[in-house]
Order: sequence, then structure tokens, then C-alpha cells
Amino acid sequence: MQLKKQAPRAAHEAAEALAIQAFTYIAGDPERLGRFLATTGVGPAEIRAASAEPGFLRGLLEYLVSDEALLTGFAAEAGFRPEDPVKALVVLGGSHWERDVP
Repeated sequence: MQLKKQAPRAAHEAAEALAIQAFTYIAGDPERLGRFLATTGVGPAEIRAASAEPGFLRGLLEYLVSDEALLTGFAAEAGFRPEDPVKALVVLGGSHWERDVP
């Protein structure tokens, strides 16, 4: 599966879908999830609320593309090219996600 040139709304939806797949990939392995939670500072009980925050999917993709082994593992398993998550990150644009701390 590849991200192709699409209308802006369709491209945004495709980028979000890719990020959700990446989150599923990360959450599917306790070690990957543990590293993600430790890096972001989100606790296991807070992950649902954090995932609803604006910018979470962008932050998730930033995390994914910052780790080459994680990126290539996800791409291989999900059927993407390694550059597709990078393109999705660009499409999602916006500001850097930081967890809202109450």
C-alpha cells in the first residue's frame, strides 16, 4: 500500500489511517508499547485520553520515523514503503504534539 497523490482531505484521511495502523503496530507488542509510553510520558491508563488529543497521530508518526528499525518493521508488516509514514507525517503537518499535563 502506498500513499498516492490525493485531494487534501483524502490525503489527510489516508495519513490518519496510516498513523492508526502504526499505533496498532506499536501497541501490539509490549516492548514497543513500553518504549513509546516511556518516551512520551503517557501512562498505560492514560493512553486512550492521550490518543484523542489533537496532534497525537502526528506525534506518533514523529516517534515512528525517528527509529529506523521501528519504521522498517512497521512498513514491512503493514505493506507500506518506509517513506510512506514520512509522507503521512508531512500531510498531517501542524504543530509538534506534546502531552497535555493536567
